[in-house]
Amino acid sequence: MRKIVFLTGTRADFGKIKALIQSVKDHPDFEPYIFVTGMHLMHKYGYTLIEVERSGFKNLHTFYNHTDEATMDLTLAKTIQGFSDYIKEINPDLIVVHGDRVEALAGAIVGSLNNTLVAHIEGGELSGTIDELIRHSVSKLSHIHYTSNERAKKRLLQMGELAQSIFTIGSPDVDIMFSNQLPNLEEVKRYYQIEYSDYALAMFHPVTTEADSIAQKAQQFVDALIKSDKNYVVIYPNNDLGSNHILKAYENLENNKRFKIFPSLRFEYFLTLLKHANFIIGNSSAGVREAPYYGIPTVNIGSRQQNRVKHQSIINCSNGKEDIYRTIQNINLVKAQSIEVFGRGNSARLFLDSLIAPNFWKINHQKQFKDV
Repeated sequence: MRKIVFLTGTRADFGKIKALIQSVKDHPDFEPYIFVTGMHLMHKYGYTLIEVERSGFKNLHTFYNHTDEATMDLTLAKTIQGFSDYIKEINPDLIVVHGDRVEALAGAIVGSLNNTLVAHIEGGELSGTIDELIRHSVSKLSHIHYTSNERAKKRLLQMGELAQSIFTIGSPDVDIMFSNQLPNLEEVKRYYQIEYSDYALAMFHPVTTEADSIAQKAQQFVDALIKSDKNYVVIYPNNDLGSNHILKAYENLENNKRFKIFPSLRFEYFLTLLKHANFIIGNSSAGVREAPYYGIPTVNIGSRQQNRVKHQSIINCSNGKEDIYRTIQNINLVKAQSIEVFGRGNSARLFLDSLIAPNFWKINHQKQFKDV
């Protein structure tokens, strides 16, 4: 039986890989292991380890890797040490990492330097900020790639990756978005005590390469939301450099009945809220990835998602208070339609198909560079 280790550091990446873990769990030839670290273990951000445990997966291992929001390099180093100790104990056949955070980079470094196959989910994407550097670095340290679309595959080919090591499976969270696992809206509102009949979702993350201006931009964001006189479900940012400035700005929303603020939401519950929202605002990837699938308009602020997919439902604006406010006021004019840019909800099946293919486990641990 082959051992496959999945590394998860945030509520977001676990939501994306959960369907893949389940597909592995259900197959008799594979056994999944989950290394849980990062924001999952931080009470400040909702201690989402609970959500991982609720999923019913066995073989969970937790590792507290946090140092300080300003020391991503030290967090990387600490994660490398903890994950290295773990895989020496488990001796896995494959390590699966997702996205563009330091936890994924740590997993890829440990796997590649210990001669263990590394698979990277959603490489070849474009965004901006420090995420861009981390994502492409993870891709170069990985042996196998699971891309969300053909454009991402093409970028990996431009980076010298071999075509036979790239599998286009779509974005795994789409599997859950259109599954029968989502609760109904009434259940979600009751669970989180949300009384609004109409609301928008607000998610604003720090842009680490703009650290000097995050406090100002966070305050402009909050001031625009207050001025708009609408109801909002606000979700904490990730814990990157600058997140404390955003949380400080959110203090202005306390005791305001038009705002419900949460450190985190259960992934399926978040999807239900998104599906029924009037719009989503901020700079989260959910606004340019998940929201268009549901036909929900997005107010995308600033540079964090500047190179991501363009779609008629995504309205870009600056970080200025008045620009944000004007965009909110015009959001009802957006005629959003659903898209299928990131797969059709069969990522788990395509992922498992690749694992059981005869040549998969013959992929060379010694990477080759393919000239274009």
